Amino acid sequence: MRLATWNVNSVKARLPRLLDWLAGTAPDVVCLQETKCPDGAFPVAEVGELGYEVASHSDGRWNGVAVLSRVGLTDVAVGLPDEPGFPRPEARAIAATCAGVRIWSVYVPNGRATDDPHYAYKLAWLAALRDAVRPAVAAGGPVAVCGDFNVAPTDDDVWDPALFVTSTHVTPAERAALAALRDLGLSDVVPTPMKGPHPYTYWDYRAGMFHQNKGMRIDLVYASAALARAVRSAYVDREARKGKGPSDHAPIVVDADLPFAEPTGPTEER
Repeated sequence: MRLATWNVNSVKARLPRLLDWLAGTAPDVVCLQETKCPDGAFPVAEVGELGYEVASHSDGRWNGVAVLSRVGLTDVAVGLPDEPGFPRPEARAIAATCAGVRIWSVYVPNGRATDDPHYAYKLAWLAALRDAVRPAVAAGGPVAVCGDFNVAPTDDDVWDPALFVTSTHVTPAERAALAALRDLGLSDVVPTPMKGPHPYTYWDYRAGMFHQNKGMRIDLVYASAALARAVRSAYVDREARKGKGPSDHAPIVVDADLPFAEPTGPTEER
C-alpha cells in the first residue's frame, strides 16, 4: 500500500497540481487537510477519474479534511467523540477503513499563541484525538493517524529552535500531547528528506523560506505496530512544494508491504 498525507491549503485552488500529483505518484490512499471547500463542492468527479473514492468532512471556507482511496473506503466516521469546539466542533478529523487499514486524516488546531484560548482548545482537541484512536490501536490491526499536527515533535524538527522559544508548535505541553498519542502504541514514521538533513514538511510562504530550507516538520504519519513493521520506505515529496501556486506544505508518501494491498505507482529509489 502506498499511503500519503498532504495539507493542500485549498483543494480547489490546488486542484490541477493535486490531480497531476495523484497521477504521477499513484498513492492508494491519500489524507488531505485544509480542503477549504463545502462537502458538496469537493471535486469528487475529477479525482474519481483517477480511480479514487472520496470521504470528505468540511464546513466551507476554513479547515476541512478528506480521505481519498482507490482500495476501498468503508466505515467512515467524521469528527471525534466528545470533540471540543471553538466554540462549536470544526471539520478537523475523518476516519475510514481502506483495504483493512484504519486511517485518520487530521488537522490539529494551530493554537495561535500560548496565552490564547485557541491554545487550550488545541490541547483539548489532541486529548480527544487520543481517546478516539485508542480502541483501534488496542485492537491490534494496522492503524495510521496522518495529517497536519501543528506540532514539531523535537527541536530537530524546526529550522532554528531559538526563534520558537516563546511560540506554539514547540511547547512542552504540545509535545507531551503527541507523546501521549504515541504511548497508545503508535510510531512516528519519519520520512526521508529530499534536501538537507531534516525532513521538513512546511515552509512559510514569506522571505524565501522554502528556498533556504527554513522549515518545520509538523505533518506526521503515526502508525500502529502492525503497520509500522510493514513500512519499507517514506519520503517528503519536496518537489510538490515547488513551482507556481503550491501549498505551503509538502506531502509525505509511505510505502508499506501489507499482505492485502500491493504497493502501486512509481518504485524508483528516493
